[in-house]
Amino acid sequence: MFSGIVAGQGELLQIKPHSGSTRLRIRHGRLGRGARVGDSVAVNGCCLTAVSNRNGVFEFDVLQETWKRTALHRARVPQKMNLELSLRIGDPVGGHFVTGHIDGTGRITKREASGPDILVEIEPPKNFMQWVVPKGSVALDGVSLTVGKVGRRSFSLWLIPHTL
Repeated sequence: MFSGIVAGQGELLQIKPHSGSTRLRIRHGRLGRGARVGDSVAVNGCCLTAVSNRNGVFEFDVLQETWKRTALHRARVPQKMNLELSLRIGDPVGGHFVTGHIDGTGRITKREASGPDILVEIEPPKNFMQWVVPKGSVALDGVSLTVGKVGRRSFSLWLIPHTL
């Protein structure tokens, strides 16, 4: 379980096939200090299990189902990746409860500035709109956001400068 409050960004160092999965290597710097092998880490919102954490670098094995269902298959070295360690009992939530299980990927259909803020309109997969409600929450690349307006085929939200 995660809060959707991105703790920092790591740098994708390597993507390679590995024993029937895809192995990701991500430099996390100090963010992952104290994380152990077997811990859950949200990588661009997707809950992955750390299979290694050495010298400031996480390694994760991504199964083909996860690879196809998420936007991770679009990642390219040396892309920045949003990272969040899993919540522990007693941690402040700060955002919304986020499972890290990806329901689908959407398409940005509009992005426009309004002062220092950005209005973003997202068109999710067709069967997804039934779950989107005004003032509800969605997580995009691991960032927990509040839904603004809901249309027939899309929803909008606002990004403040801090989130950007």
